[in-house]
Amino acid sequence: MPSQDAPGSSVLPAIRHYDPAKQEEWDSFVRRSSGGTFFHLSGWKNIFEEVFGFRTHFLFAEQNGCITGILPLVEQNSLLFGHGLLASPFCVQGGPVGDVLSCSALDSAAQTLMVETNSSYIEFRGRVATRKDWQSKKDLYATFQRPLAGDDEANLKAIPRKQRAVVRKAMQNGLTVDIEHDPEAFYPVYARSVQNLGTPVFPRRYFQRLCEVFSGACDLVVIRERGLAVSAVLNFYFAETVLPYYGGGLASARQSGANDLLYWEVMRHAAARGCKYFDFGRSKAGTGAFAFKKNWGFEPQWLEYEYWLRPGASLPDNNAASPKYRLLVNMWKRLPHSVADILGPLLIRHLN
Repeated sequence: MPSQDAPGSSVLPAIRHYDPAKQEEWDSFVRRSSGGTFFHLSGWKNIFEEVFGFRTHFLFAEQNGCITGILPLVEQNSLLFGHGLLASPFCVQGGPVGDVLSCSALDSAAQTLMVETNSSYIEFRGRVATRKDWQSKKDLYATFQRPLAGDDEANLKAIPRKQRAVVRKAMQNGLTVDIEHDPEAFYPVYARSVQNLGTPVFPRRYFQRLCEVFSGACDLVVIRERGLAVSAVLNFYFAETVLPYYGGGLASARQSGANDLLYWEVMRHAAARGCKYFDFGRSKAGTGAFAFKKNWGFEPQWLEYEYWLRPGASLPDNNAASPKYRLLVNMWKRLPHSVADILGPLLIRHLN
């Protein structure tokens, strides 16, 4: 959604491709823009290229030598969803950020790039669909966010009574909590968790690079039972907000309440860091994650993804819960762990 943060004029800005010399200015622009998010930061460019082999097209609008708008685009040729330009795969939000003229120029540049790359569609991920001639999806994903208090007791009381009782019980189960900056303990817990949901796991290197590239704005909370990691989450920090983004737990975590303790400890840790908001990330309607977040008292805020299609192309069906993917999901759940851990990183680049 266009924002009014960058200086503008009646003259359209020049559109340029990402220049490493502009990295600091790019990130500074994202941080001070009302439409900027963690997923607009320049560090994602190297991650998409190095880990997944994607071709990136990070564009920026420039006037009088200054950035007035940015658009991180990733070219993905997916076996499932076709050839598209996405802003950005695996991320909650993405799309142009800047003043109205800059966003308009970036939209046009993306449409030109779609033709040049022979892509079938452009996908922008935002909170509100604003582009009149674009198609949109408004009922696939919702995000969940609410304020954090600076006081643990106030945050605990903000959790609905039934869920709060579960958290209090988990506190008494002898579980230990660690704040870490290496995904070593996190990864096997996450791998088992996503396979149980029927989803391929990301490569271990993805999480290593996230921790390296966003050092200082990224950490992990790990819950252990008798020394064994049973629940863990990787968190991002941006604009006084914590985003517990990649998380999971072993089967035993349900019995001990480790998954519930996990997110309570994220709240405590984030509040101690000075965060004022807790963003539970996106979830699909009808999923267990969607229900889990509502049980914590979070209300869904629907995301509106916008699409520009090549003539004759149709909207990509990127809902893994749709009937045509059900057989694949069920087969994936049944794979031996060793096989899923090998195949997952090879297949995940085709999801988004």
